[in-house]
Amino acid sequence: MPFELTPDQTLIVDTARAFADEQLRPNAARWEAEERLDRPTLREMAALGFAGIYVREDVGGAGLGRLDAALIFEQLSRGCVSTAAFVSIHNMCSWMLDTFGSDEQRRRFLPGLAKMDLIASYCLTEPNAGSDAASLRTSARADGNAHYVLNGAKAFISGGGFSDLYVVMARTGEEGPKGVSTFLVEAGTPGLSFGKAEEKMGWRAQPTALVQFDDCRVPPENRIGPEGEGFKYAMRGLDGGRLNIAACSLGGASDALDRALLYARDRKQFGRALADFQATQFKLADMATELEAARTLLYEAARRLDAKDPEATKFCAMAKRFVTDAGFRVADEALQIHGGYGYLRDFEVERIVRDLRVHKILEGTNEIMRVIVAREMLKA
Repeated sequence: MPFELTPDQTLIVDTARAFADEQLRPNAARWEAEERLDRPTLREMAALGFAGIYVREDVGGAGLGRLDAALIFEQLSRGCVSTAAFVSIHNMCSWMLDTFGSDEQRRRFLPGLAKMDLIASYCLTEPNAGSDAASLRTSARADGNAHYVLNGAKAFISGGGFSDLYVVMARTGEEGPKGVSTFLVEAGTPGLSFGKAEEKMGWRAQPTALVQFDDCRVPPENRIGPEGEGFKYAMRGLDGGRLNIAACSLGGASDALDRALLYARDRKQFGRALADFQATQFKLADMATELEAARTLLYEAARRLDAKDPEATKFCAMAKRFVTDAGFRVADEALQIHGGYGYLRDFEVERIVRDLRVHKILEGTNEIMRVIVAREMLKA
């Protein structure tokens, strides 16, 4: 078996699944209706090691790998896709700080991030710089040796106005990727403000807002690494982020399939259970097959990223494209099996469909994933 889990990984899966079943699934619909994340629940997840998954242990991290993270987010998303996806973004911020930050920055911020006493948001996308991230316009101008002055805006930021720390890519130099640097902007910094909460199709349990910088003064000790390295940091973080979002799609779709199975067994039409009709059986078989294929590709991509395989970026892009497409299709078919009831909030499948739709867009659209895969193929 190519992906036989170790005893430790089996424990990780069981722990994440139990937490999803007991703490996330019963509350997911309420959190969406209230449009809020629950800080105590986030801290409980952190206590299990899920907020610093691949952060080193000397600052409170779990010191795990990318496959471990995929296993965790797959299971957490069975309970609440929106919450699990938010925690995956927090983990990407923690990883970036642990990997590229100074020892002083690591010790200052990471213990709090690992406990989710501090919550982090990732700020790359701008109103006019989505897929073309290297064209970002947010500027960071050095004001002597005392501060950088940030001006600009970041769009579609998960946790905007909710988080305590913002990992911001801003332009300190020339046009293009070589002029971008990375800064840590703490909540409450003068000049940092937020737009109204976005009204979204899905991910409604997590706040999303514009993050605005108006002469926002950041001390130089809050810059991660040298000037001009920020775009490299952002791109290196995307491979892992793509795997995490794919894992969230896999978990959410698996939950939708489980719900469809239960409904098909219980629902009677024309004197027979839906599950007795061959048309329904074919749907269920195709859904299960797609998810198994998606799981295999996801785990292989995660294994390659852990091993620093030279083809890891290609496989991460392949996995993100395939798994998020498959996950959305499976969730949509689960809604179809529910018929009209699938369209009602009480049955919760429609929430999964809405939550999974954005996964085909973020962390690089699936069209961009195809560009990356083809580019890597043509290098050979």
